[in-house]
Amino acid sequence: MKIDVVDVLKQTIPYNFLRDDVLEDIGRTSEVKNFPRGAYILKQGKKGPPTLFIVARGSVEIVVADERNEETGVGFRHQHDFFGITSVLTQKSYPASVRALEDLTCILIPGKKMEELMVTHPLFSGQFTGILSERLRLLYREVIVQQSYEAHSSTESPLLRKRVSEIMTTSPVICEYRTPVAEVAKLMVDRRVGSVVVVDDKDYPIGLVRERDLVHKVMTRASCQMENLTAGMVMDEKLIKLQMGAFYNQALLAVIKHQITHMVVMDDERLVGVLALRDLVNTRSTGSLWVTDKIETAKDLDHLSQIGQEVDHLLYALVAERASVPELFAIITEMHDRLLSRIIELCEQEVALQGYGSPPVEYCWINMGSAGRKEQILRTDQDNAIIYADSDHDHREYFHILGSKVVEELVRAGFAPCKGDVMASNPKWCHSLSGWKKVITRWFYHGEADSIRMLTIFLDCRPSYGSRGLSRQIWEHIFDGFRESLGLTHSMTEDELVRPVPLNMLGNFVTGKKGPHKNEINLKYVCRHIINCFRVFAVQNRISETSTLGRIDRVVKIGIISEEDGVLIREAFETLMMLAIRENVSKVKKGKEADNYINPYRLNKTEQLLLKGAFSAISRLQKITSEHFTDYARRVLSSGI
Repeated sequence: MKIDVVDVLKQTIPYNFLRDDVLEDIGRTSEVKNFPRGAYILKQGKKGPPTLFIVARGSVEIVVADERNEETGVGFRHQHDFFGITSVLTQKSYPASVRALEDLTCILIPGKKMEELMVTHPLFSGQFTGILSERLRLLYREVIVQQSYEAHSSTESPLLRKRVSEIMTTSPVICEYRTPVAEVAKLMVDRRVGSVVVVDDKDYPIGLVRERDLVHKVMTRASCQMENLTAGMVMDEKLIKLQMGAFYNQALLAVIKHQITHMVVMDDERLVGVLALRDLVNTRSTGSLWVTDKIETAKDLDHLSQIGQEVDHLLYALVAERASVPELFAIITEMHDRLLSRIIELCEQEVALQGYGSPPVEYCWINMGSAGRKEQILRTDQDNAIIYADSDHDHREYFHILGSKVVEELVRAGFAPCKGDVMASNPKWCHSLSGWKKVITRWFYHGEADSIRMLTIFLDCRPSYGSRGLSRQIWEHIFDGFRESLGLTHSMTEDELVRPVPLNMLGNFVTGKKGPHKNEINLKYVCRHIINCFRVFAVQNRISETSTLGRIDRVVKIGIISEEDGVLIREAFETLMMLAIRENVSKVKKGKEADNYINPYRLNKTEQLLLKGAFSAISRLQKITSEHFTDYARRVLSSGI
């Protein structure tokens, strides 16, 4: 099909700012060229002719190779997008390679024409410069994080940095909603596939028919009904969609979270492939994908106590294969939550066998601390509690027995008991709904340091099993309490704002002077600055989200801090957590304690720069927090409340 160059340019930013006569002139000086799927259009480190490539049809992936020549995908360019601008503007070699993901057609604009446009059209030039700046920032960030993991990784293949587009099955088998089931079954046999995607009149996926759907939904019906069945009547409408730019990690998380065997892959709104569980298994040699199945099917607590180690092995693989911090949090939290849920289910059964019966009322098991914030990567200390529904009867004995049993089994599974006894086995952390409201109210109005500490711990409470409605009622009580106790936010931020980050006036690290942690910094203590500030921002604005990253996003969304500051602080938090996780995993694998301490002088120069940047971002956050709560207090006083 012939490409209309002017039409493509009109749909490509920033060319759509140019007049038609300028676009027609560009068309006369440009070349249209085709590339086959898999071809490298540009190669990293090579210097080619200064030419800008505009994607007229198809898509490409931007990849960066490390010192071992292993490639990591860092971005995509789709139809009406462009690449090659760095070489055009700087006359230097390409900073990355560009590979065709499918048959590709590009418009090639000569560098001299680009230079002319940049000089004669200032608005066009400004748009291009802005796009280039943002792309280079993202590229720099991706490469820096990748190198940081590589420095402590022995992996040969960065599997988790593979894109879904690299492992999916292309040309998915499709059928219409009205297609008879017999034809769907024949499609599966003829094409040797385990699923068929059901699409609407515009070829948009609306469901999936798998082999098991045919067995369970067709064979169970009377024979007279079978001939009238269509794909739409037996399909699974719960369709999980991934973008082709998603990483293996994200596909892995979808499998774990939704317990599915097939997903569809999209390029924006266009169906481009199917990803099956077997594709993930064939790509990965370890058995970590089956951990969730082992958890769900575990018949006894003895079996569950051993599975925690398999979750650890998955964590080691994720770290070695450069999973990002948000991906680590999401995958490991999901694993730990599933393990906890199965432990509680089996403990309920054991308590019933002991003669105490089933749970007498609804209840909610809540996690706090790093588990409550979805940041518990290694199996560290427990922080948990139970909320049970109010009743005319006293159910303290039952829930104390159940809580003690669950805590005991979590210890067997590798979660150490809390040194401060903040656990559901402690009667102080196991109350009815009304009981908890009384405890929380007492914390609000006593004002002692211990009450504030207990309240701070509780503000990370996340429902992990049971009735979420009970948790929501507790959060409403907390929000109302903060509204009435105006001085509490000041008390919770006062100490935080006077603790400096470990950098001196000259920008050098401030480390331990003596003892076992000489020349080291505890990254857990540094991260607390971000955790504590956003915890208070969240509760003041009735945000029940407990993860730090989630709180940052929500606080930015409602305009408490700017988007630019939000990005800066989020990257600082991810950097600190990345360094801490990597260091802790390394220590645990050597049989040492995961203590969050790191020697900054043993980091390479780039990592030291990242660490100092993170500390500077925290100083910025402290200033924002101070200004916000000072202004808040001033508004309260002036209003006469």
